Amino acid sequence: MPFPRRAALVAGLAVTAAAARAQEPAAILAPGGVLRAAINFGNPVLAQPDPATGEPRGVSAALARELARRLGATLRFATYDAAGKVTDAGKRGEWDLCFLAIDPVRAQGIAFTAPYVVIEGTYMVPEASPLRAIEDVDRPGIRVAVGRGSAYDLHLTRALKQAELVRAPSSPEAIDLFLRQGLDAAAGVTQPLVAYAAANPGMRVIPGRFMVIEQAVGIPQGREAALPYLRAFVEEMKASGFVARALAESGQKDAAVAPPAS
Repeated sequence: MPFPRRAALVAGLAVTAAAARAQEPAAILAPGGVLRAAINFGNPVLAQPDPATGEPRGVSAALARELARRLGATLRFATYDAAGKVTDAGKRGEWDLCFLAIDPVRAQGIAFTAPYVVIEGTYMVPEASPLRAIEDVDRPGIRVAVGRGSAYDLHLTRALKQAELVRAPSSPEAIDLFLRQGLDAAAGVTQPLVAYAAANPGMRVIPGRFMVIEQAVGIPQGREAALPYLRAFVEEMKASGFVARALAESGQKDAAVAPPAS
């Protein structure tokens, strides 16, 4: 075979191999050309329904749209009102991509990237409550409202030794449960609790945090072949300012972009 022809063949094979590699993440993440992204409206820092259309907006939705664009896939949102419901839906095979906090329990069925946003969990209490510090909460007789299956429910289940957790179906409903049953504290993401306390005199948020909540992108176990691509995507979105812009555009300027993965 003449040299130019052989060189052209080698080059052609290299291009074909590169194209095949480029198709692999799309085939794994978006089977059939459709990317089903789970959105948790229970965490308003990450996602909110558009007031006019009801469509998901916020940093999670923005990341899903950008990923679908890069994969050349059609995006379909599956929306839920609680993180625990997202996890349960994953077991039923209802989504290809999710946006949840990293947790050892969830990691049994979900493979995660490094975090893209870091938020904090704390407590809200009545103004007259004797609870003043985070460590005051873990005492006998103290009852704490949480959203079932939320990151802080999973964490506090392991961390609290004396206080009792009282679970609501979702994180927003945990505040209603806290008020209705006269519980001692409501656990949750700092920003929504601060906003609620500011709008409702007689409530206050305990300074500090009981946990750092690392929000990451997840895919079902068994699709780990696409994880390197997804991890690189998340790191690029953080480094380029995409995540910071999406947070600002959705009114979540107080949320922190996660640091680069080590």
